[in-house]
Amino acid sequence: QVQLVESGGGLVQAGGSLRLSCAASRTIGSFNVMGWYRQAPGKQRELVASISDGGSANYADSVKGRFTISRDNANLTVHLQMNSLKPEDTSVYCCNLRAVLLHRDYWGQGTQVTVSS
Repeated sequence: QVQLVESGGGLVQAGGSLRLSCAASRTIGSFNVMGWYRQAPGKQRELVASISDGGSANYADSVKGRFTISRDNANLTVHLQMNSLKPEDTSVYCCNLRAVLLHRDYWGQGTQVTVSS
């Protein structure tokens, strides 16, 4: 089993920045993708950003140019730098680790991000 531990959520004013981090308890081998999803009350969960172990990143249109995802394969961590935050970014952000070859997903417990106007 793999545990994902998130940190870095909180309350920030619009225009501010936050940095989320997620650490995996152990490696799951090659061909994996780490990412962040978010789900606001009454809305579907959506992909915010993801990054492969090869470094290829993918972003939701709503966060392009404002958020940057990065990962440290040696330390099994993924980070999400969120700048120019907007009230509509308010959500619970969950870390995801996808083992592509195993067809398995691992999830963190989520961290609350609240952006005040």
